[in-house]
Amino acid sequence: MLNDTIVAISTALQEGAIAIIRLSGEDAIEIVNRIFSRDLTKVASHTITYGNIIHEGNIIDEVLVSVFKAPKTFTKEDIVEINTHGGKYITREVLSLCLAHGARLALPGEFTKRAYLNGRIDLAQAEAIHDLIQADNKFNHQLAIKGLKGSVTKLMQPLELELLNIIANIEVNIDYPEYEDIEILTNEKILPMAKQWLSELQVILQRAKNTKILKQGVKTVIVGQPNVGKSSLLNALIEEDKAIVTDIAGTTRDLVEGVIHLENITLHLIDTAGIHQTSDIVEKIGIEKSLSALDEAELVIVVIDGSKELDENDQRLLDLTQNHQRIVVYNKHDISKQDKQLTISAKNHDIRNLVDEINRRYQNHQEIIDQPSLNNDRQIACLMQAYQEMEDAIEALNQQVELDLVTIHLQSAYQAIKEVTGKASKEDLLDALFSNFCLGK
Repeated sequence: MLNDTIVAISTALQEGAIAIIRLSGEDAIEIVNRIFSRDLTKVASHTITYGNIIHEGNIIDEVLVSVFKAPKTFTKEDIVEINTHGGKYITREVLSLCLAHGARLALPGEFTKRAYLNGRIDLAQAEAIHDLIQADNKFNHQLAIKGLKGSVTKLMQPLELELLNIIANIEVNIDYPEYEDIEILTNEKILPMAKQWLSELQVILQRAKNTKILKQGVKTVIVGQPNVGKSSLLNALIEEDKAIVTDIAGTTRDLVEGVIHLENITLHLIDTAGIHQTSDIVEKIGIEKSLSALDEAELVIVVIDGSKELDENDQRLLDLTQNHQRIVVYNKHDISKQDKQLTISAKNHDIRNLVDEINRRYQNHQEIIDQPSLNNDRQIACLMQAYQEMEDAIEALNQQVELDLVTIHLQSAYQAIKEVTGKASKEDLLDALFSNFCLGK
């Protein structure tokens, strides 16, 4: 299948200044040459040629054609990119001409898949490309860039080598016991090596879980007494009227959710029912849900009515959230004359102080960026599998199981580690992974 030439529109199919039609494959240059007004067969690699796209003697568009010759390309194949004017009709017409002259419409993510299959990038780098496109804040952008530069691969290499060394030593002892210069390995000698490897893996897994939280967004719960402005704050943060806002206390009786992308972090917001003492059955159910959401929260925004003095319910909320990562914010500063630390007016969408504080809280994650980490659930799952296999191996060693049986678990752990970067991936996994990419990428 890699012998054919693929084509796709690599830019959004909409009106714009330019559109790019990309081809990759051994016939890419020849196919475009058939519809281009100038000869591309002898142009130098990594050059741009001006001309027209021609069909049956008629000019379809005035274009710039970029030629990149293998192997110094993204896919390690010949690549041609046609830069057309960005009209929908023109773009489709040029794509149709490429298809009519021998190209095949690319599948989603097929350009990146070819880059992986041709050895240009590994699987973790391919996933980083997708992450780069999907990045919705500065943190995710930096994380994707590091993944693209091979940070995951560098992280996995020592684990692979250490584990391979353990397996190789065991295999040599089993297969060539007569060699005098080979150290005789026993369960007691292998066990510390296995435990050390597991300890290193545990550190990487914990770092990966922390990274995942920041990458996917922080689960943020807004709590406060009824009618302090929690729903107004949610609406102001997500810039839409998602939660019902009235002067009647207890309007919110269920959880209302939204997502906000700030400069340094993404927040998954949950507006909860007001937490207070009540005899209303429906309100009680809402408050129970609020308390449950609070238990799962990674960040809590405690909203206090800044126009009033703190009361018992406010103090109860502060006590309830004191062990959480939290921000205490005083609302209604437009009608309050009290001097508070962090004030907002949710009703007037004057929440800059709160947004600045959230960005400040999540600006110092450079230590996570500086340290290589896994980037997604698939990679973490591979390491979890390796972790379980090594735990099984250690248990077998403790029970004095023969080393040749222990290697079954060690080899499974080794395969799981290699799957992170795609060295042991299956075809169905690749199809599922690259199908999430956009066309032309």
